[in-house]
Amino acid sequence: MFQERLGFPSFYGENMDAWIDCTVTVRPGQLLILEVDEPFEFKARCPEQYDALFEGAAFVNFRRAEIGRTPVIAILLTGRRR
Repeated sequence: MFQERLGFPSFYGENMDAWIDCTVTVRPGQLLILEVDEPFEFKARCPEQYDALFEGAAFVNFRRAEIGRTPVIAILLTGRRR
């Protein structure tokens, strides 16, 4: 799903660790914003995937910061808690 929706290249490894290899699709100076609609429901339904999404984004941004580059992934939580 990530490969298709985010335009990851064919070499995408289909796991969260492969995200670091695929940030090349984010153009310099741009930010990839992942919108999560109804995040509380998502977390309740799929807790492992919810955590992996945040861990993957944080890992990519951390690795970039280690080499003096800016973050490229932001997560936007939309919807409301019911």
